[in-house]
Order: sequence, then structure tokens, then C-alpha cells
Amino acid sequence: MAPVIETFNLSKTYVRDVLGVEYGRLRFRLRNRRVDALKDLNLKVEGGEIFGLLGPNGAGKTTAIKILMGIHFATRGSAQIMGKPLGDKEVKSQIGFLPENPYFYDYLLGWEFLDYYGQLYGMPKQARRKRMTELLEQVGLSDAANLPLKGYSKGMLQRIGLAQCLLNDPKVVFLDEPQSGLDPIGRKEVRDLILQLKERGKTVFFSSHILTDAEMICDRVGIIYKGELTKLGRLDELLSAKIKETEVVMSGLKKETVERYSSLARKVLRGENGSLFVFDKQETASSLVRDGIGEGASLVSLTPRKESLEEYFIRSVKGGNAS
Repeated sequence: MAPVIETFNLSKTYVRDVLGVEYGRLRFRLRNRRVDALKDLNLKVEGGEIFGLLGPNGAGKTTAIKILMGIHFATRGSAQIMGKPLGDKEVKSQIGFLPENPYFYDYLLGWEFLDYYGQLYGMPKQARRKRMTELLEQVGLSDAANLPLKGYSKGMLQRIGLAQCLLNDPKVVFLDEPQSGLDPIGRKEVRDLILQLKERGKTVFFSSHILTDAEMICDRVGIIYKGELTKLGRLDELLSAKIKETEVVMSGLKKETVERYSSLARKVLRGENGSLFVFDKQETASSLVRDGIGEGASLVSLTPRKESLEEYFIRSVKGGNAS
């Protein structure tokens, strides 16, 4: 099957006027400054997958999404959604979009806001009301349906925005920084909602700089830095399978055992209920467990740790060997 989203050397260059002052006498002049926000972006997103476009603020994530949505136009290159060129009306009716900083009219009630967008989609009244009720429950805002949006928290606004972008039951959902500014509970709710969309066969394309959340839900990721796609692939392909460190927590260790292994550990934390050790070598961790159990101590936990997406990302954008 053809990719649901595909870009071909997609690029965007902004020309910005910069105001300058000549010394000696006051004379204002304008000069043009070219900024390459996106450089030759080539990627494919398959149907039914969760794809994360990851990068720091200003990397070009929002620019890429705005071009795909038809809000901005590419300087060069092209793209397709569902096999058709950008701007196709049939495709637009089958996509949902939540921008990074959505603006909603403060005095609309929650249900009025969704009702308004349902009318823009051309949904009949009965179908509109049924869909609104389902979505308000799905995003956890049933009790806030009769409250004005000006009284919504950041998390609530994000959730009503998600409900809006799902009103037309889209096949492809674009989310620009959907977890930005949310507390841990709000971030989990958004993660769960994205996973629900995948279970229903939807394709989700989202951008984020919150790497831990992306690591939990993405099938594939692309890392973008200074407008360029630097890495692309499945997480299990990108991240090293090698165990970087091993954390051991034991209680009841003898004092001399704690002191002996403390000199071999990268990190040690001692508390009333036990001691935590972090070792670079898995063999050292196994040795501690063996010696500790042999002297009557109890193993609380043994946690091998592999490279995280955040560690990979930092290593990649700083020019390290991230192959």
C-alpha cells in the first residue's frame, strides 16, 4: 500500500526584513535575511502507525506540519496525503488537525464550540450532537460541556481541541505538540487518546519535544534539527540494545558489603529501608546480588537500563555517533 503521508525534498525558506542603523548619522535601512526553516524533508508515514517528528523548539516541526496542512506553502519540493497532492478537498475532509497554540473564542461554551465546528464540517444536527457527546466523554470533559472556554485550564483547552480535531472521525490526525504545557495526568490522557486512535486504525502524525512521551507510544520517529531530518526509523532500530547500566536495590546488607560495592558503583543512595546502587557493569550488579543474598539480605529490585530516546536524541543532535 502507498504511504498515507509522503514528502519529497520539502523545503521552506523565510525571507525576513531586518532593521539596521548606520553609525555616524541616523539612517534606517532594511536588509533581507534568509532563514531555512526546513531543508529537503523526505519521509514516509504508513497507514495505522503513530509517527513522531521530534526535535527541539525551532527545529522545523511546526513548519513541516503547517505546510502539510496548507497553512504555509513550500519554497520547493512537494508532498502527498493519502496519495493525493496537498490541498485536495476530499483529503481535507478526512484529516483532523490540532495546532500547537490553538485560539478559541473565550465566551463559547464547550458544547457550543464543538457544535460550531460540526456545522463547519457540514454534519447534520442529530449526528453532530451524538458525536459531540461521545467526544466530550472520551476526552473527559462531559462535566465541563456547559462551561465557557475562558474558564478552561490549559489541559482542558488541549482536550477540547483534541475533541474538535476528531469531530469528523478523520483517517489521519495531525497533532502539533499535543502534550506541551500539560501536567503529568494531562500528558497521560493525551497518550492514551493517541493509542486509542491507533487501535481504531487511524494514522497519527505528531510533533513533540517531550521525548519520554514519544518513546512510549511511537511506532517510528524522525529526528529533526535545524530544519534537517537527521534520523528516521523504528525505535528498536535506532536505540542501542546494549545495557548501559544496572540499578540494584537491596535491604539488609552488611556495612562492609555496602562499603565494598560503593567503590565499584557509579551512584549510591543509602536509606533506612535499603541501599540503591547503579553499576556500569552488569557482572558487578550480579555479584552484589549473589553476595547479598548469601549473607541474608533481600533483593528489592534489579533493573537493567538501555539507552533512552532522550539520550539518543542528545547524542544525535550534538554530532555524536548515533548510527
